[in-house]
Amino acid sequence: MTLFHLIAPSGYCINQQAAARGIQRLEANGHRVENQEILIRRQQRFAGTESERAEDLNALARLGGKNTVVMPVRGGYGANRLMDMIDWSAIAVRQQQDPLLICGHSDFTAVQMALLDKGVITFSGPMLAGNFGAERLNDFTMDHFWRALTEPEFTLEWQTPAQDCRTEGTLWGGNLAMLTSLIGTPWLPAIDNGILVLEDINEHPYRVERMLLQLFHAGILGRQNAVVLGSFSGAEPNDYDAGYDLPVMIDYLQSRLNIPVISGLDFGHEQRTVTLPLGAQGQLTVNNGAASLFITGHPTIV
Repeated sequence: MTLFHLIAPSGYCINQQAAARGIQRLEANGHRVENQEILIRRQQRFAGTESERAEDLNALARLGGKNTVVMPVRGGYGANRLMDMIDWSAIAVRQQQDPLLICGHSDFTAVQMALLDKGVITFSGPMLAGNFGAERLNDFTMDHFWRALTEPEFTLEWQTPAQDCRTEGTLWGGNLAMLTSLIGTPWLPAIDNGILVLEDINEHPYRVERMLLQLFHAGILGRQNAVVLGSFSGAEPNDYDAGYDLPVMIDYLQSRLNIPVISGLDFGHEQRTVTLPLGAQGQLTVNNGAASLFITGHPTIV
């Protein structure tokens, strides 16, 4: 039995039925879901007031119990409002004991990067409403979620058009827009020789390129050993683009970098997504279009 502790630091969960369905599925599988009262909190588009949502995160420093998964109800927008209200160091100290298994994505990337800056490994993966509460549960996503949280080392494999390469480094990243929003703030970790994994949703290829170039011009991309691109849902070009699309953008990015840019990973806002421990160690290999990422060094359920 695993305890799921819900938090809601970002947007109000407009799809209450999905959240209820997610809880029902978890409980039907023998898990316990606590802090459900946060589901109905709302202030404008947010899941409660700033103080309420900040307390969701600050309370993690006092949360006890082994094998506890901390999971946001959903993403949206709102975490950026809280960044200077959180005692990140206190959460990091608590994590040195029996680490909480903190998992989420999208807007939650901001929280995950602030924690990684303090040495805390979290998981970029499914959330309650959008994934566990989907009308049809995705077996691929659930399998990769439990593998990441229960296996001290595991390997991801996928197909990619990238050229052959072999490298290793700290695995980090998440939502591209959220990472870009943290440039110049105290909450973006300074990772050198890393494997930076990125995804986003509803961003045109030129906006994806613009954010990637911001990371490039800020010197962040050049300090990595590789960039891995996940899914970019809703990035379809239009007639005006005249052939400029996501693959063309990726080729352009590769032309500006001396490190491999590897696409094709099922990671992001799609129902089919892997779970990545941010801050773990990764060994990345591409051979004849087959990519392999071996991951180790992350906390697990015991």
